[in-house]
Amino acid sequence: MEEEFRDSASYRRSPFTTSQKGVVAACLLCKTPLSFSSSFPSDLSISSYNQKKKMSAWGDLELLLDSPSSLTVASTARGTVKDKANFKPEDDVAALRKAIEGLGTTEKTLIDVLTQRSNAQRQLIDTAYQKATGRTLVADIEGDTHGDFEDLLVALVTPPAVYDCHEVMKAIKGSGTTESTLTEIFASRSNKQIKAMTDVYLKETGRVMSHDLKSEVSGDYGKALLILAEGKRDESTNVDTAKAKADAKVLYEAGEKKWGTDEGKFIDILCHRSVPHLRQILIEYKNISKKTLQESIESEMSGDLEELLVAVVKCVKNAPAYFAERLFKAMKGAGTTESTLTRILVSRSETDLMDIKEEYKKLFGYTLYSRLESEVSGSYGETLKKLCGQDG
Repeated sequence: MEEEFRDSASYRRSPFTTSQKGVVAACLLCKTPLSFSSSFPSDLSISSYNQKKKMSAWGDLELLLDSPSSLTVASTARGTVKDKANFKPEDDVAALRKAIEGLGTTEKTLIDVLTQRSNAQRQLIDTAYQKATGRTLVADIEGDTHGDFEDLLVALVTPPAVYDCHEVMKAIKGSGTTESTLTEIFASRSNKQIKAMTDVYLKETGRVMSHDLKSEVSGDYGKALLILAEGKRDESTNVDTAKAKADAKVLYEAGEKKWGTDEGKFIDILCHRSVPHLRQILIEYKNISKKTLQESIESEMSGDLEELLVAVVKCVKNAPAYFAERLFKAMKGAGTTESTLTRILVSRSETDLMDIKEEYKKLFGYTLYSRLESEVSGSYGETLKKLCGQDG
């Protein structure tokens, strides 16, 4: 029985860690109750909790039509970082110089200043800093800090479009391509953000970003990613229900209804249609199939293409819940993926991090702040917690 369980698809695709899978198999064999002890709910209990709460994040399709989307609406109302009142860049420059140029770096000052100013204000600080010292703030941060803390402070001082561009550069640099980073960025950014990112890429490299991506990604995944990287998703707000029903039928017949899957149909519709139209498609698809479009993609596809199209669907439905899941996975198991924590908390801190915190609590039963407290430490951890905010 244990061997049968280990060979099953349920075992391979289960959310358990490797060690927990062994416990599950053994417990099935001897009918022993499961028990995982941890300061937080175990991966097993979180999985059960997640299943119960799944509807709160992904299931209420009818509510989608009137909900704002961060893919189309630019707002700072739900960010945790706001413009500081009575802002004086010269005062901040003096404090930062004292923290950096003194005997030993005063990390607390760096953290307090850079996490409590908006990115636009940080750019003014950087300009004043260069004027006063002849050096860039990034250069001095890189000279006086190191590791994840350095990466996080540099990210905070970097303009959003430049930061996204640099993350793409890192993802395609070297011997391997980090598809998960590319998927996260291109599935969640608006046309405007993608255009700004590609402009920076051209300015810094002299090359077109999509051309460089083309040499790094291939197959259906590459085809879908390159469409998203064009930043030309339809932005119309009007929804033609008949057309949405027709698209839903096309997807159903390209996947569930036929032997084999026509990935091209999924790529074309999911990567080109407007967000309001796609939200209507999600409703119409469920009416036709009785399964959600996400469930169909997960059953019909695999690998990087599945991850990308599921990410697109999740961001269309509820981008904050998508990011909450990404943060959870970055802190799940034996190691923490600091680069993912840094990218999400910095890039969402002025847009929808408050919503991400709410979705995190709904999905996993405890606050993002408390999880950060247990998973990251030192100056790096303190900076992330400042960006997050203690209320969650």
